[in-house]
Amino acid sequence: MIKNQTKIRVRYGETDQMGYVYYGNYAQYFEVGRVEWLRSLGVSYRSLEESGVMLPVIKLDIDYIKPAKYDDLLTITTTLSKKPLVKIEFDFEITNEKEELITTGMARLVFMDMKKNKPIKGPYELLEKIYTHFN
Repeated sequence: MIKNQTKIRVRYGETDQMGYVYYGNYAQYFEVGRVEWLRSLGVSYRSLEESGVMLPVIKLDIDYIKPAKYDDLLTITTTLSKKPLVKIEFDFEITNEKEELITTGMARLVFMDMKKNKPIKGPYELLEKIYTHFN
């Protein structure tokens, strides 16, 4: 299992008329979590794309528990609990400054060859870094 935490502050433009984070923005928060999770392993989305690999989302689940509000400091916990191969699945928890759980979710992505537009096994260098964290 590999876990990473990222903090993000809710901006005014991310809220709706009720002052709550607009529900569609949680997918972007999850993306921030994924990008920073990869960065913590020394890998960037840019480097993957430059090597011809993209990671489109093929499934996204979100459970809204409690609303986040303007100026809240959120902690996005991103966890990888299964070894990836062609697909990689992340679990998310978002908590507020009071450490209250406000949102959970899951995103499944697939490694794709950008030229052939076909699923592929994840890059060896990335899988090697990930597998060192599993028994």
